Amino acid sequence: MKLKQRVVLLAILLVIFIFTKVFLIDNLDTSAANREDQRAFHRMMASLHVELDPRLDHTLQSPWEIAAQWVVPREVYPEETPELGAVMHAMTTKKIIKADVGYKGTQLKALLILEGGQKVVFKPKRYARDYVVEGEPYAGYDRHNAEVAAFHLDRILGFRRAPLVVGRFVNLRTEIKPVATEQLLGTFMTVGNNTCFYGKCYYCRETEPACADGDIMEGSVTLWLPDVWPLQKHRHPWGRTYREGKLARWEYDESYCDAVKKTSPYDSGPRLLDIIDTAIFDYLIGNADRHHYESFQDDEGASMLILLDNAKSFGNPALDERSILAPLYQCCIIRVSTWNRLNSLKNGVLKSALKTAMSHDPISPVLSDPHLDALDQRLLSILATVKQCTDQFGPDVVLVEDRMTLSHL
Repeated sequence: MKLKQRVVLLAILLVIFIFTKVFLIDNLDTSAANREDQRAFHRMMASLHVELDPRLDHTLQSPWEIAAQWVVPREVYPEETPELGAVMHAMTTKKIIKADVGYKGTQLKALLILEGGQKVVFKPKRYARDYVVEGEPYAGYDRHNAEVAAFHLDRILGFRRAPLVVGRFVNLRTEIKPVATEQLLGTFMTVGNNTCFYGKCYYCRETEPACADGDIMEGSVTLWLPDVWPLQKHRHPWGRTYREGKLARWEYDESYCDAVKKTSPYDSGPRLLDIIDTAIFDYLIGNADRHHYESFQDDEGASMLILLDNAKSFGNPALDERSILAPLYQCCIIRVSTWNRLNSLKNGVLKSALKTAMSHDPISPVLSDPHLDALDQRLLSILATVKQCTDQFGPDVVLVEDRMTLSHL
């Protein structure tokens, strides 16, 4: 064989060797990532049931300090939280030392300060569990139980981007009124034998108060994020106009995602994939009201999209509002880790997992069976949507590997 032929043959063999090595490494990396996703799924399933126990096995003896140190740019709480039950027990039992009207917004809420100085947001019960909210997918009052259910779904999906939420019963006469500000106290009234209040908000009306059963009011409490992590509000790129006859651009422009991808912070970093994750989360819970979202300030798109204000969810189990999934089916991308987790939750696993996760809550049962059944059906729709994308563009384009190292110092 001539020298030139030998050189060409060696070059071809070298190219084949390099491509084979790269292919094997990629497959090994993908396989390792998939195995880790499976291990993470099993860890989550093993820790679903959280006992509300006041005991703390931690050098920090304040549950509020423990919860505050959990927060990092990409998580509100870590994967392993042996103190979660103690923090949630404190949220539902600690003495209320101050009560005020809620922060500005459209819906009724109260801001409570618990013993130890921890802020929580209290959302009162407005509907029975089996009440169906008719009309637009964002219609009706906030649902306190939806906040509880959404928090546990966040745990199950492995996002860990929702602040802690737990149900709580409060005595309005003995626990709230004695420590209420004048502004909140001025909204209290008695309707029949029930103590009620209507608070201060855009849609708060004296004619539409939230009423306790006698003096005892059921609600949810959401843990306030630490003040050292100030929030920045952003308009959601797939937000609705909320005006009849006026469509947002994404509702008529099939190439809308291409425009979003050219706009900061969606042109780089994890934010667009966070939007996709959130669309999946919102579709599962039936939340079509995420017109804005929050991240941590000055993050340049690196911090997570925080899953705040999930109470416009679980209103109508028969309504599957597909438009919530627009970021997914218009962009046709999804994190591999999210895809793996969704596949692990099919065949009834999601419904069972959420039911188990919520079983400890003081206001259990948190959701009616039709809402739990709807979750499994919506999951199938999400999986089918991703399959349509992979059939059209191929899995290498649709399934995006984006695993970010998280540090809890």
